[in-house]
Amino acid sequence: MDGNAAAPKVKTEVRDRIGIITLSDPSTLNAAGVELTAELQAAVEGFIDDEAVRAIVITGEGRGFCSGANLSGGRVDGRSSKGPNHGLIKVYNPFVSTLRKSPKPLIAAVNGVAAGVGVSLALACDLIVAAESAYFLLAFRRIGLVPDGGATWLLPRLIGKARAMELMLLGEKLPAATALDWGLINRCVPDADLMSKALELAGALASGPSSLGMTRNLVWDALDADWHMQIEAEAFAQGDASRSEDAREGITAFLQKRPAEFKGR
Repeated sequence: MDGNAAAPKVKTEVRDRIGIITLSDPSTLNAAGVELTAELQAAVEGFIDDEAVRAIVITGEGRGFCSGANLSGGRVDGRSSKGPNHGLIKVYNPFVSTLRKSPKPLIAAVNGVAAGVGVSLALACDLIVAAESAYFLLAFRRIGLVPDGGATWLLPRLIGKARAMELMLLGEKLPAATALDWGLINRCVPDADLMSKALELAGALASGPSSLGMTRNLVWDALDADWHMQIEAEAFAQGDASRSEDAREGITAFLQKRPAEFKGR
């Protein structure tokens, strides 16, 4: 490695058909600066394109999942020479949109703090597993800014207006246990069990049929669609699913009374 080259801020590995992405800037609690977010988008897109990967897990190294935008970088706030919202328009919004449109299921394994755009990163995943010590924080009021990264769209739909307003207007920490009670996350586990539980769930997704990707996109689309649009979308997706190799295997296995062996095709 070039001695002058910056260390990567995102690490990747593939394990048992699971793509694991680790935010790796622990000195900032994995603050989502422009460089880290660009690396993160490249990692997600790489796993989306990798046929050997069937599910994706995103987590953070050290004591935090993601502490939000790296304001000390001077390029994602009002001091940017390219405009106050340049980072959002060119970096953060395209990234969360990539997560939103992923054809493969995504799991967030939240350790420690998830703050600001780190909350949006977690919420844009399909399943969220959080360590007992984890918490979620939208403290934009402290710096005179507004929630971003899709937070104002995601939160009311996931936990309702009242709780979304509480999180965003008061800017208080939401512990993982309360987040589970509110329906914001799927699992709250002992810290030592975080990755094993996330990988267990990812393994269940990775061993499933390609229709899981269609299902996650149908559910995301349903947050915006009306009834008629949604049932038409279901019918269209069902047509695609029924023509897949996995559907043929699933039906054959059902008739033969054996477990299906899906290949993600």
